[in-house]
Amino acid sequence: MARSLQFIGGTGTVTGSKYLITTKNNRILVDCGLFQGLKVLRERNRKPLPLSPRSISHVVLTHAHLDHSGYVPLLVKKGYSGEILSTRATKALCGILLPDSGRLQEEDAHYANKHQFTKHEPALPLYTEKDARHCLKYFRTVEYHQNIKLSKNISFEYFRAGHIPGSCIVKFNLGGETVVFSGDLGRPINNLLPQPDRVTDADVLVLESTYGDRVHDREDPEVLLERLINKTVQRKGRILIPAFAVGRTQEILHFVIRLKKQNRIPQIPIYVDSPMATEATRVFLSFSEENRLTAEEAADMRAHARFVDTTEESRALNDSKESAIIISASGMATGGRVLHHLEHMADVPENMVIFAGFQAAGTRGADMVAGARQIKVHGRMISVRAEIQCLDVLSAHADADEIMQWLGGFRKPPRHTFITHGEPQSSEALRKRIQSELGWSASVPDYLETVSLDRL
Repeated sequence: MARSLQFIGGTGTVTGSKYLITTKNNRILVDCGLFQGLKVLRERNRKPLPLSPRSISHVVLTHAHLDHSGYVPLLVKKGYSGEILSTRATKALCGILLPDSGRLQEEDAHYANKHQFTKHEPALPLYTEKDARHCLKYFRTVEYHQNIKLSKNISFEYFRAGHIPGSCIVKFNLGGETVVFSGDLGRPINNLLPQPDRVTDADVLVLESTYGDRVHDREDPEVLLERLINKTVQRKGRILIPAFAVGRTQEILHFVIRLKKQNRIPQIPIYVDSPMATEATRVFLSFSEENRLTAEEAADMRAHARFVDTTEESRALNDSKESAIIISASGMATGGRVLHHLEHMADVPENMVIFAGFQAAGTRGADMVAGARQIKVHGRMISVRAEIQCLDVLSAHADADEIMQWLGGFRKPPRHTFITHGEPQSSEALRKRIQSELGWSASVPDYLETVSLDRL
């Protein structure tokens, strides 16, 4: 049985993850993510895939983040009608993230057309909220640690990845050949999520490398947040935290609420201003088996944060001058309500913007963390005079040392390891480390590269 693997995304970047397994009778797409960040990457979303969506037999998702699931509505719109396999939590989160993605695209296109800051006539969304809701009917949920047969000779099994609720490592059996996709690996020590499962064997490994060239700060995130919040409040400023709706929002809430209950920060209000983050928090708390919160901690999350529902309430936050903590999506400041808060808060020196995790190249978040003094929001330039901080310690991704620790669970080396889902320097650094420290065969694939699994 001839078997190949093509890298349709997640190469040279942390976005757009798509990996195509081809066998004699099957084409399986592992992850179906949107490209984000740099314009040259985003433009790939509008280019045709190198295969017909109708020719794909199955889609298997590792988790719900848009860089792994956000292309699904477009895939269905273009003709895919097979199953989309995921865990129950991933389906629940996709039921929030995908329609929100479609709605934001519609709003952005409308705004661009209204204010004429688009090169397209007219600007159109990749897909609509209706398209996103339609694709959800193709989802089929499976449990962890179950052998799921896709055909006579092909099966797969989900292992916990510990990145967000429902996130998975996927192990395929292709007629005796095992191929493992790490998905996004979580961290071995996490305040809210279980640690990643160990995988002991693979013939071929596809491994993420988001933080392949660095190690996270080991400082206690509560102590860091305590210091930054108190510093800002003392100068009568406000704190804006652009945060990913799934995972980071809930973790930040957990820390900040603990700080308030212990009187380590002033009793200022905490707002969650993102409909998606509000819904994601509800899902997060409903899957108790997917998190490590106690019943009291879960109740605190519901009781001590103010979840902002309407756009009128959101706008009112910008009219207030009181010190407050505003947590708003998106985490890289690429869209959503956080942009309106940046318009009002970024130009005030007393304020602080705290980014909570990786910022992909080409995003406003990456530009601000790098020291940009101006950013473009809704077609106009705004000054950045607020203090900017980025706390990698809050990342949901394993760092280089933690990835190497996870690789130590393999009983024998894979025949080959492909390093993906990382900026070029991160992927290359991890490749060199794997080769030098473990002696494994490893490489960094190119965009659209196809490899024969039978010849490795």
